[in-house]
Amino acid sequence: MSEHTDHHAPDGLRTRGTVVVVPGRGETRATYGRLAARLAADAYRVRVVDAPGLDAEDSHGDAALTRFGDALAEAVDGAAGPDGVVEPVVLLGADAGAAALAAYLGRSGRLPGGRRPDAVVLAGLPGRAATGVGTWDEELDVRTSCPTHRGTLSDDTQVRRGSLGEALPDGLLAAAYEAELALPALFLIGGTDPLADRAALLHTAKSLPRARLSVVRDARHDVLNDVQHRSVAAEIVTFLESLRGGLVPAVAVETSAW
Repeated sequence: MSEHTDHHAPDGLRTRGTVVVVPGRGETRATYGRLAARLAADAYRVRVVDAPGLDAEDSHGDAALTRFGDALAEAVDGAAGPDGVVEPVVLLGADAGAAALAAYLGRSGRLPGGRRPDAVVLAGLPGRAATGVGTWDEELDVRTSCPTHRGTLSDDTQVRRGSLGEALPDGLLAAAYEAELALPALFLIGGTDPLADRAALLHTAKSLPRARLSVVRDARHDVLNDVQHRSVAAEIVTFLESLRGGLVPAVAVETSAW
């Protein structure tokens, strides 16, 4: 995970925080270019890293997660500007990236070197049941109905097709769902995601002291990049901004007819 792609706040705006994005199975850094650009436009420093290498042979133990944590710490430290790493520091993972983040942070809540992230966003955390994806068109149907995102995935020769059919190690998923996360956590799930275990996610979110589970209506597995991506990005920005005020949103609805 030494390679990365950076997206900076617009010139003239003070950076409001640092977000490190961890892709999921089969994805590349280019998969998250649209999301990263949108968060950066709201003055966040965004670093997209490579998907974690989680081999079935050792990812149930400490070795793979230790390597993952070292790479995360390197990514965060490398995003420092002239005044250091801009806080809050938020880790955002999708699919296997979300599972790795939850499992790793569940161990101590800290990165190597002692830095404690301020929050985590876990999107499309898959369930334990394996789901076949079939052909590439069928895999795309599982992932997204957004024509732009389908094109991005199809045109990227580095995207590993068929990857969603590869089950994540049981130990990794167990550690992710059982992680005792003390930091604020935003779970995002597509309402029609066939890979999700909604009941298990709900149970996990309710068991944590500062967690929210947001369900995106009609979204599929790639909840960060489906047709609702603007609303999802807005949900993430609202979460990022609320970190400054004790998780109290800046906008409160006084009355509404809808």
